[in-house]
Amino acid sequence: MTCPITAGVDGTEESLAALDWAAREAVRRGLPLRVVHVWRYEESLATADRDTQHGWVSEGVREAVRTVSGRHPELEVAVDVLEDGAARALAGAAAEAEMLVLGSRGHGRVVGFLVGSVGQHVITEAARPVVLVRAEDRPAAEAAGRDVVVGQHGSPEDSAEVLRFAFETAAARGAAVRAVRAWTLPPVFAYSPGSLKLLDDEGGLQPYERQALADALAPWRERFPGVPVAEQVEMGSAGQVLLETAAQAQLLVVGRRARRTAVGTRIGSVAYGVLHHAPCPVAVVPHE
Repeated sequence: MTCPITAGVDGTEESLAALDWAAREAVRRGLPLRVVHVWRYEESLATADRDTQHGWVSEGVREAVRTVSGRHPELEVAVDVLEDGAARALAGAAAEAEMLVLGSRGHGRVVGFLVGSVGQHVITEAARPVVLVRAEDRPAAEAAGRDVVVGQHGSPEDSAEVLRFAFETAAARGAAVRAVRAWTLPPVFAYSPGSLKLLDDEGGLQPYERQALADALAPWRERFPGVPVAEQVEMGSAGQVLLETAAQAQLLVVGRRARRTAVGTRIGSVAYGVLHHAPCPVAVVPHE
């Protein structure tokens, strides 16, 4: 069964940019496109019954799809207008997709479908990658010379799905992968500054971090020999290093491992930070 690339649309400029991004990606990968709009019946609109409201919603979605189909006549497109809760419907749509693509606004709160707990639920519960696209996104940003930047952390097993997504995307675009591994000194060095000399005598932690990144990339280099790869290891905050690198990226790929707390499910600080501040589209990939 071929899974589609699914775009969630709500009529906003951000979601239309996400639809355009999803259509281009579907064409590159030879996959169908599924367009999903989630709506709720508004009883306050006394002059419009359920069927009338559904007709309004459906026509708006069809208009957006006509525009995309005009740009990509070869693209297979399916449309679903779902009356349901946005979080539940989108998480369900993601489970059946290669990826779910949504719009986000500016460099602050994620809006559109992603408002407060709805957005948190979609990103943390989606079984497949979720890509966030800003209204300002344009095809020119995918030009040659811009890398697909991916954050690598932990062991090769920890980052396998994140690297898989980055390499598959780069291969489809004819782009290079820039793999970034950021590291900080273990807390012990804050309590024992003298141990820094021992660290220097042994060559420091940088060689260890470089080897860890090389080991994680090795199977993906072998699987995608045509994808150029740049390795970047820096000491510093992972979020800050990724954001600086993403300034000239066509896509930033990060992993996420949902953490359940007393006030609800939360994503990690790195994914949270880049979602709010990265200038390019961001793909959030769940770890296995």
